[in-house]
Amino acid sequence: MAETSFHKPVAKIKRKKSLAQRLSENKAVQQSSAIVLPVLLGVVIFALWQTQVLHKMFGTDVFTLPLPTKIASLFAQNLPAVWINSLATIKAAGLGLLFGSILGYVVAILATFFPDMGKGGLYLVGAFASIPIAALAPVMNNWTKDVSSTASVRSMVSKILVVTLVCAADMTLNAYRGLTEVKPYSEDLMATYAASKRKLLFKLRIPNSVPYIFTALKVSVPASIMTAVVSEYFAEYIVGVGREIRENIVLSQYSIAWVYITAACIIGIVAYALLMLAQSILMKKFKPV
Repeated sequence: MAETSFHKPVAKIKRKKSLAQRLSENKAVQQSSAIVLPVLLGVVIFALWQTQVLHKMFGTDVFTLPLPTKIASLFAQNLPAVWINSLATIKAAGLGLLFGSILGYVVAILATFFPDMGKGGLYLVGAFASIPIAALAPVMNNWTKDVSSTASVRSMVSKILVVTLVCAADMTLNAYRGLTEVKPYSEDLMATYAASKRKLLFKLRIPNSVPYIFTALKVSVPASIMTAVVSEYFAEYIVGVGREIRENIVLSQYSIAWVYITAACIIGIVAYALLMLAQSILMKKFKPV
């Protein structure tokens, strides 16, 4: 009789992951590294800046690129003026962001319900995003010259309009995706319930668009501040962070100009941090459908 041989299955040998692999896959490490690494980079840049290594690298001097300690000292000395000008920039950026986001979302809803005409509207709104701020701001200054007899009001309206147009483009394109890119079976299910367009909008499309709204705001929030700052370069009324940067550079007061550049950076960082906080709270309630 032929001998039969039985072979035991060979167990796969699992190789142990290296320490680096385990750390890279650890969620706690990933979350902490997202904070620690940027902070370390900032510390390195600060050290190179303070020790004037950056000055040697870029071939500049401490007059054009003041040391961080001097900027901080001047910031504290000019805090009341910095606060007044920062409030003007925040007001222009905040109102422009609000109006632009609302306008962009309304245009996205209209494009969803009227796709034939809506696509043309999307192209039109998207075209505004390609217009340079330096070209748009003077035009808005001219258009708003009859809005009020007060220069401060005219300048504020002009800056808000520029920020509105820039933010509306980002919101429209992203919100339209959120309103239209729903799962097919969701629309079929709503159709079986004979849901009206109004219920379809509020029960399906708007909840699905919430993540896309925050995607748009991640672009619009920094853009609104930058747009407000650049618009202030051309504003009629001399107020705002951007105008102070321009005036001090023209007067060769680079240290004061860097104080207002720092103020613009602080405004951007705080605004983005508040946006991330709002997203973490609201996204727990809204999930794509």
